[in-house]
Amino acid sequence: MGTIDRDVPEFMDAVVNYAPKDYRFSHEVGVPKKPESGILVKVTGCGICASDVKCYEGAGRYWGDSVNEKWVQAPIIPGHEFVGEVADISEKDSDRLGINIGDQVTSEQIVACNNCLYCKKGKRWLCQEHDIYGFRKAVPGAFSQYMVFPEKARNYKIAKSVEPKHAAYTEPLACAIHGVGRGRVEMGDTVVVSGSGAIGLGMLTALKVENRASRIIALDCSDERLEIARNCGADILINPLKENVVDSVKVCAGPALFRIAENHAF
Repeated sequence: MGTIDRDVPEFMDAVVNYAPKDYRFSHEVGVPKKPESGILVKVTGCGICASDVKCYEGAGRYWGDSVNEKWVQAPIIPGHEFVGEVADISEKDSDRLGINIGDQVTSEQIVACNNCLYCKKGKRWLCQEHDIYGFRKAVPGAFSQYMVFPEKARNYKIAKSVEPKHAAYTEPLACAIHGVGRGRVEMGDTVVVSGSGAIGLGMLTALKVENRASRIIALDCSDERLEIARNCGADILINPLKENVVDSVKVCAGPALFRIAENHAF
């Protein structure tokens, strides 16, 4: 049922990215207006991605360099790993999407055009004209109290039994599951997951649930992360600072085929 939360304020708290290392917190950012077709969401949780850190530090892939065109459209509110509650949605969109006021929701970080060759093939992550929440003017992110899911966004309901701090992990977990799927792991494979950050740990969990790999080897330079990796399903832990990775993997894998999932940047 579409209606509006009458408690939506005129202004909100938000972090705004103006330039590398120039991120400003403000109490007076205007709450975005819901477009004719779209959803106004009250943000309840947001993660910080490695890409957010790199953008803050001024990485060329975001701000432009001799190889990359500038991608960030500052000033912009960052944040693309998020969850929130629906604060405003029209009856038409509510019926179309099956989403109602108060539902806990998230949205795919890439807002695709739905018209290019890749979109028509179902490969929205390769969209030629896409936006990404928190980087492009059309889709401000979730380092704020409210945000808008535009008409072309792909949105998902999440059970309210899932706490926001966990639901905000939906986007990186989806990336991890997608990566495992593309890896085409076969029965009996030994899989090496290089990097035990958010994406790597998600891959470990997905591999364990999939139950095809005979062994899962986790690599990381942090013993603390490796212990978390063990809890997520890793069978063997290797710290590259303490042992030779190639030799150790060969010993662990033996004659079995193995695949490598590289996540060190995440």
